[in-house]
Amino acid sequence: MKLVVIGANGQLGSDVVAAFSANGDDVAQLTHSDIEVADLDSVSRALRDLRPQLVVNTAAMHHVETCEREPEKAFAVNALGPRNLAVVTRQSGAVLMHVSTDYVFDGSKGSPYVEDDAPRPLNVYGVTKLAGEHFVRCTNEKHFVIRTSALYGTRPCRAKGGLNFVELMLNLARERGEASVVDSEIVTPTSTAEVARQLVVLSRSERYGLYHATAEGSCSWYGFAREIFVSTGALVDLKVASPNAFPTKVPRPRYSVLENRALKARGLNGFGPWQNALHKYLGQRTEHPLESRLCRS
Repeated sequence: MKLVVIGANGQLGSDVVAAFSANGDDVAQLTHSDIEVADLDSVSRALRDLRPQLVVNTAAMHHVETCEREPEKAFAVNALGPRNLAVVTRQSGAVLMHVSTDYVFDGSKGSPYVEDDAPRPLNVYGVTKLAGEHFVRCTNEKHFVIRTSALYGTRPCRAKGGLNFVELMLNLARERGEASVVDSEIVTPTSTAEVARQLVVLSRSERYGLYHATAEGSCSWYGFAREIFVSTGALVDLKVASPNAFPTKVPRPRYSVLENRALKARGLNGFGPWQNALHKYLGQRTEHPLESRLCRS
């Protein structure tokens, strides 16, 4: 299959490129210097000569605080960008695979969200990502919209300029010997490598639509940190932080666990428990320590 990955140098995009390449596909890689998704002419020019059968969009403006400060820019990238890709892929007959987020929900349900649950985003990031979903679903019928959550991977997330949660915890253990982590937010830590492999599986079907795609199970950020330290044997004084210990001006869902109901119903779910993926990541990190300088998505 001939495909284009947009955001190919990002945390998720780099693993998507690797997964499709390992599958024997012909992968063209586009970064921000190659395509401006918010500009319809740029999208049309970038895809015209490549003539892909599939376009995978991993590009987004996903720094939550920046989105809140710059809502117009966030809407241009996260909503109009997917709309432009949907328009061009519809015209060419290509399939569009678009990555979205658990932040389209407000976290009030208290049990895993399924694809049919009504979204209710709490912040600009979630609103703009939901708008992008709607544009894709209404514009190109040959679409996959994939919501995922709490990503970590083996490439830098340059937009945030820091470490992912796993690397942050290990740095705290090494440099301070202690860490305080909230247990009031429940998530599903998900490996970008596993998401990428799931996208390959989906691409081989024609079961278009909306999918949740995360690892199985859930935990608090405190529980995630505890598993990291236990798995690595790190000597650290881990404490539960109070909910107000790390104040933020932007509301976030306190419960953002997704259930892969559509994938399972179609026999396509490739995810295992989040702990298994974490252990694999930690093993690869030990083998290639210089490649693990990352940031959380």
